[in-house]
Amino acid sequence: MISAGTITQAYPKHALPVFPSRTYMMLARPYVPLIRHIFANDEEKEHTFDAMRENTNTHRLIDLVRQKGILRSSDLDEMGIPRTYLARLSATGQLVRAERGLYRLPDTPTSEGETLETVAIKVPQAVFCLLTALQFHELTTQLPRQVWIGMPRGSHTPKISYPPIKMIQFSGDNYTEGIEIFERDNVKLRVYSAAKTVVDCFKHRNKIGLDVALEALKESRSKKKASSDDIWRYAKICRVANVMRPYLESLE
Repeated sequence: MISAGTITQAYPKHALPVFPSRTYMMLARPYVPLIRHIFANDEEKEHTFDAMRENTNTHRLIDLVRQKGILRSSDLDEMGIPRTYLARLSATGQLVRAERGLYRLPDTPTSEGETLETVAIKVPQAVFCLLTALQFHELTTQLPRQVWIGMPRGSHTPKISYPPIKMIQFSGDNYTEGIEIFERDNVKLRVYSAAKTVVDCFKHRNKIGLDVALEALKESRSKKKASSDDIWRYAKICRVANVMRPYLESLE
C-alpha cells in the first residue's frame, strides 16, 4: 500500500503523482453517484430549455397569425424561427395550410382582405379589377364569389386552390393605366382606381351586367370617389367614350 510519506519522498512538491488507472478508479468511486446526478440534471435542464424555447416560438407564431390573418413562410425567416415549425403546427391542427407557403388559423372565416393578400402574394402581376375592385372601393352591393383580377394579354390563369379566380386579360394602356397600390400587413395590393374600375365595368358590361356598371357610375359620383374628368379620360383610353357619353351627360 502506498503511504503519504512514500509519495512525499518519491515526488517533489511541484510535481503531481501519477497513480495507476485502478487507483484513480478507487479514488473516484465515491463521487460516481454525484457525477451521474450532475449529468442527469444537465440533460433535464437542456430538455426543459428546449421545451420553453419551442413554446415561446409557437406562441410568437400564433400571435402573429392572429394579427395578420395570413402567415407566410418568409415571416419565420424574419423572426429567426425554423420553417419546420409550420409543419409541426399544421400536424397538430394549430395552423391550416391555405396555400403553398401561406398558413392561417383553423376555423377562422377568411376576410376579404386576407383573400386579396393571398392572391397578391401568389400572383404579383395581378391587378384587382371589376367586381372585386368595386367591392374594394365600396361602389357596389354585389358580393362576388370569385376574385376578379386583370392580367396582361397572353397570361395563363393562375393555379391557386383558394380563393377562386376570375381572370380578365387587358392589353397595353388598358392594363397599365389606373393602377393604385395599397399596402396591408406588408403586402402590396394592386387595385384599379375607382374611375378606371367604373370604365372597365362599361367595357366588360356583357360579363358583369349593365345594371352593375350604372350602379358603379352613380355611386362613384355621389360618393365623390371619381371625377367626371377622370372617368372621361379612362373612357377614351379604353375606347368606350361613345358608350358612356349619354350616361355621363345624364349625371351632369
